[in-house]
Amino acid sequence: MLIGELADAVGVTSQAIRFYERKGLLPDAERGANGYRVYDESTLARLRFIDVAQAAGLTLSEIRSIIDLRDDGTVPCAHVATLIDSKIADVRARIAHLAALQAELEALLERSRLLDPADCADDDICHILTTPR
Repeated sequence: MLIGELADAVGVTSQAIRFYERKGLLPDAERGANGYRVYDESTLARLRFIDVAQAAGLTLSEIRSIIDLRDDGTVPCAHVATLIDSKIADVRARIAHLAALQAELEALLERSRLLDPADCADDDICHILTTPR
């Protein structure tokens, strides 16, 4: 299939396919007699893998490491599990950070309800966000 057909089949742009080729995520395409890139089903399968891996939060570098293992003949499942475990830890840390931020914002909102705008001093930009004196 040609690059446009491949792009349509996966739902990416032709530019994305060329980018993946430059980054080594896809093998160089065969060229037809007319010079056009010609792709086979294995490239389609690899693009679908890249799409699923990105949806799981993996970076292109991480995806490349998985593909490299597979291309070297190694089953990458243990490596993938390690990457996913790391992603879960990152998500948990971000959730904890967001929960702390939510608590801080809720405290500020409550503070805003207790303060009178008329009491805001001239040297304060906004006394909701000013450290109490």
